[in-house]
Order: sequence, then structure tokens, then C-alpha cells
Amino acid sequence: MSRIAIIGGHGKVALHLARRLSDKGHSVTSLFRNPDHAAEVEQTGAAAVVADVENLSTEQITELLRGQDAVVWSAGAGGGTPERTFAVDRDAAIRSMDAAEAAGADRYVMVSYFGAGKDHGVPEDDGFFAYAEAKADADEHLRASRLNWTILGPSALTLDPGTGRIETGAGVEGGSVSREDVAHVAAEVLERPETAGKTIEFNNGSTPVAEALDSLA
Repeated sequence: MSRIAIIGGHGKVALHLARRLSDKGHSVTSLFRNPDHAAEVEQTGAAAVVADVENLSTEQITELLRGQDAVVWSAGAGGGTPERTFAVDRDAAIRSMDAAEAAGADRYVMVSYFGAGKDHGVPEDDGFFAYAEAKADADEHLRASRLNWTILGPSALTLDPGTGRIETGAGVEGGSVSREDVAHVAAEVLERPETAGKTIEFNNGSTPVAEALDSLA
């Protein structure tokens, strides 16, 4: 059994992930901003911790992560102003990485997106630009860290039921994937230390998740 903290614990991917990890016997702590969401988070089997990481220091986040084996970043500003996007998707994410290192939570899984990176190609006048820039900076910081990191790059997210099947690997182009299947991939990655140091982009496809991840080894 591992102790796993999910940051952004009330998000749709995070709720699926907490439920899946709890069902597997892991000890899950979900961090989220709105106290009104505590009951829904607790229904997943996770311990609910109200924590607004946008406004917490690295030291404060470190204290929340002490005793954890792994951290999953599944938070996001969810649109809004560029300022808030950078504050959450870049700055808070980076503080959480530094906090994970300081707390000894060496395994870190980042939920990013398909095509993330400095060469994202999004024009500055596009509403998606701030998010693309923020995620690129956060992912870059994670790759340079001492953490055992894995970056997940799901394609366009849907609310469809999970299929348990994906496509990944060289040559895969962006498509779509259900949030439930993103959670499935994250849960499987946490149990596969050999995925550390990898960026895994994926869509829904025809290969069972475990088999698809094993093919990357």
C-alpha cells in the first residue's frame, strides 16, 4: 500500500483516480480548494483536505505532503484570466514539485495535455496561450527536478464512460480520451516505477491500459 496525495482532488479525473486507488488499497489524501466539496471527495475513499494551493507557500505545501509516497497534480485554473492560469498551472504546480522534494514524496505524476511543450505553437492572441505556456513551464521544471516524475499527456478530454483501452507510443496523433481512462492510466503509472522519466501521450484506443504501458518499457 502506498500513500498518495492528489492535488486538485475535486476534479473529475481526480475523483475517478481517488476511487480507483482507494479500491486498490492505497491510502489517498485529496487536496482541494472548496470546503463544500468535502463530502463528495470523501465518498471516493480519500481523506479530504481543504487546501488552496494557489495561495499556499512551498513550505506550507511541504507540510501537507509529509509522509506521502507519491503526488499527483490534477489541478488547474480551469480557464479564467491569464494571471490566474499562470498562478495555478505554473506557479502553484512548481511549488508543489519543490514541496514534494522537500517532503520526501519522490514519485510525482503530472496530468498535462497532449502536445504540451515550449513548441506548442499556440498564438499569443489565442485564449489557450496562457495555459499552454504555463503547462510548458511546469513540465520543464518537473523534468529538471530530482523527483521520479511521469508526465501524462491525454488528448482532448471527454465525459464518456471509461473503456480501459488506449493508444500510445511513437506516431500517435491527438484524438480524445475519457477522463475516467486518464485516471486509469494515472493509477497504473503509479504502480509502475519503470514509467519514471517518461512523458506518455495517449488517446482512447484498442489496447488495454496495462498492456499499452507495458509496451513502453
